[in-house]
Amino acid sequence: MTDLAVLALNSGGLVPLDGLVLPSHLSGERGRNRASGLPQVTADDDRSAVLAWLERYQDSPATLSSYRKEAERLLLWCVHQHGKAMSDLTHEDFLAFERFLADPQPASRWIMQVAQKAPRASPHWRPFAKPLDRQSQRQALSILNGLFNWLVQAGYLAGNPLALRRRKSITRPAKTSRFLPHEHWAQVRATIEAFPTHTPRLAKQAARYRWLFSLLYIGGLRISEVCTNSMGDFYWRRGADGRERWWLDVCGKGEKTRLVPATDELVSELMRYRKANELAPLPREGENLPLLIPIIGASRSMSRSSVHELVKDVFRETATRLRSLGPEHEGAALHVEQASAHWLRHTAGTHQSHSMDLKAVRDNLGHANISTTSIYLHTEDDVRHDQTSSAHRVEWSVS
Repeated sequence: MTDLAVLALNSGGLVPLDGLVLPSHLSGERGRNRASGLPQVTADDDRSAVLAWLERYQDSPATLSSYRKEAERLLLWCVHQHGKAMSDLTHEDFLAFERFLADPQPASRWIMQVAQKAPRASPHWRPFAKPLDRQSQRQALSILNGLFNWLVQAGYLAGNPLALRRRKSITRPAKTSRFLPHEHWAQVRATIEAFPTHTPRLAKQAARYRWLFSLLYIGGLRISEVCTNSMGDFYWRRGADGRERWWLDVCGKGEKTRLVPATDELVSELMRYRKANELAPLPREGENLPLLIPIIGASRSMSRSSVHELVKDVFRETATRLRSLGPEHEGAALHVEQASAHWLRHTAGTHQSHSMDLKAVRDNLGHANISTTSIYLHTEDDVRHDQTSSAHRVEWSVS
């Protein structure tokens, strides 16, 4: 039995898009929504058409992973749940799919049953880590709307059934709540500083956790940036005042580059991390070693999912430790437990905005518009709250 057959058997027939074989009657070759003219893509079935769309994003791994996930879920739902080819879907079918995203049943078939996210080649892999909340559902359908629009433009489909979907206006919050206040961030740091170091392997692991969180917090990097940039992207230059300053040249989202200040603290952490890996204190120009070094196989970069799990490990450990301190810490434990790597970027932006010019925060994080950076301005609200509390009172008499 082939590895793909074993995977299909162990996962209830669900396999990732890479190994998905569409039954002939659900392939979309004769879909009722297929365009009648000459298509602009060489795709004969729905899977081939999706792969042609995804090919456009090969140079952006994070976008490719996100878009593939949504298209994969739709194709698997069509084959294993709905019994209808993607090229046959109507507006009403997508209403059913939206309900499915909110509650993928049976859960044992569609939702991962393991504590950590399973690799795509694992028999424990499933299309969902959990049911999607309203925001995630909107994002999924927005991505699929882009897919169907492209398939129409490419002459593969005659129309986009998602174009008929009623779009509710979304009032986005003026501030983000997905960040760690200073007291929660202190607890996360304490967790990292307490990791054991009594064996060489444990010492390397502890050093990697500390360096990863230094990059995410001091540098404000995204996980994808941690994975795709290298040690050789650090460099120094002499300023107009004669001082030497270190910088990290980051290639980030949308292939845009930005200069991240490599502060004295970040350079110190870089040297500490390299020493733990028996490297020279500072990288040489053009060094290809990944920013985050795997424990085994130092020359290759870690995957985004692996780095994500490292971050979640720290948050889970912190939440467990907080709960051990007593029930009064449950709120803090729950908040930290919900955090992700991107929360650290929000945390960096929030903490920087307390004491830095907003334009500097914008450039550090690589925001195109300062209005994006403004979501981190929580301090003004806090001051307003304190002033209102002290100056605007009813003064009921005490009975």
